[in-house]
Amino acid sequence: MDHKKHIIKRVLPGSIAEELEIEAGDALLSIDGTDIEDIFDYQFLIQDTYIEVSILKKNGEEWLLEIDKEYDEDLGIEFENGLMDEYRHCHNKCVFCFIDQMPPGMRDTLYFKDDDSRLSFLQGNYVTLTNMSDHDIDRICRYHLSPINISFQTMNPELRCKMLNNRFAGEALKKVDRLFQAGIRMNGQIVLCKGLNDGRELEDSIEQLMRYLPTLESVSVVPVGLSKYREGLFPLEPFEKEDACQVIDLIERYQRECFEKYGTHFVHASDEWYILAGRELPEAERYDGYLQLENGVGMTRLLLDEFAESLVQQKECDGDLCVRRAGRFSLATGLLAYPTIQKLCQDIMDTYPNIELTVYPIKNYFFGEHITVSGLLTGQDLIAQLSGQSLGQGLFLPENILRSGEDVFLDDYHVADLEKALQVPLFIVKSSGYDFLKSIIDHTILV
Repeated sequence: MDHKKHIIKRVLPGSIAEELEIEAGDALLSIDGTDIEDIFDYQFLIQDTYIEVSILKKNGEEWLLEIDKEYDEDLGIEFENGLMDEYRHCHNKCVFCFIDQMPPGMRDTLYFKDDDSRLSFLQGNYVTLTNMSDHDIDRICRYHLSPINISFQTMNPELRCKMLNNRFAGEALKKVDRLFQAGIRMNGQIVLCKGLNDGRELEDSIEQLMRYLPTLESVSVVPVGLSKYREGLFPLEPFEKEDACQVIDLIERYQRECFEKYGTHFVHASDEWYILAGRELPEAERYDGYLQLENGVGMTRLLLDEFAESLVQQKECDGDLCVRRAGRFSLATGLLAYPTIQKLCQDIMDTYPNIELTVYPIKNYFFGEHITVSGLLTGQDLIAQLSGQSLGQGLFLPENILRSGEDVFLDDYHVADLEKALQVPLFIVKSSGYDFLKSIIDHTILV
């Protein structure tokens, strides 16, 4: 019988797998005679206290290992493919898709559109449900995988078909009912497009989504991102300040209703709406535990609150050293975060009179000036706009500006390339308010 082979990349020291002489390069064939479709089958099947594992050794021998272990104890195996299956490509042609707005000539991985429900559980990705079969839904319900993140966009089936350019997109919403009935926790997202799913359509969508409370734990509303590469694409317009005010008013009205009825605010406007509207951000309590941070919902509020707490603690710790800490540094960020970062830096300078910080707002000429988030800034825009500027003893950049876990920008410039071009060391800062302050303080000197 032919089995799907899952190549083992690493065996953890001291693990069951090491004890049984399983090695990197071996392949997992089956567990209890069952083929492994992907990582979820694997995680489900290894839970029992007694399992039979079929391994294909590098020399071609096939071993059947009988394993007694604790319930839910891991075998200590890492696979070459973390998903243990091929990633599923998105077949939609969404009118708001940012990948369709990418310039030519970038690395291939940036053009891959995924719509794989399994990545929702593993990485927090949002999925449209259009690429999910009944078998996929059955497995989610059987394994009781939670939460799943869903890109709703609209609850109007006909409009959803239009926005996703998929004639099955409206029908796919029925899968939400099955997930709801099975008690699968969900989070939702609505990418708002001016003149399409805003206004009354947004109201209708929120009201329909409220029916899934509390299993549907939250819904974020984020504005569509529009690059300058939209030739031949669906005509979309950017939101203006007045639009942002209307969106916030609508969402806050439903927040009050949901909190009164269900004790949760449920629907949330991303930070970008508040910054565009020039309004104060909601207090921390209104974010219901920050369920939608990855969508930019509450990220700024959390940063401000963490920083304020950290600054008080650091000031108490330093005491008389506050006047002795010195350094001159620069920071660069996107236009969206610039006012916030500028405020944090001013608070530092008010507390530490010998620390000088200059914040540079970077316009996104690479993708277009409507793109204002720091995570889409490129090395070439940073070099072009910072060359010749007074950058001090070092330049601080946010961690999200780099490819995850690496030192590469979106346009394949490396940190070393910028350091050479700008003649200044680069310091990469994590996203929390604590890390922001600590990174700066740690690079100061005592005079």
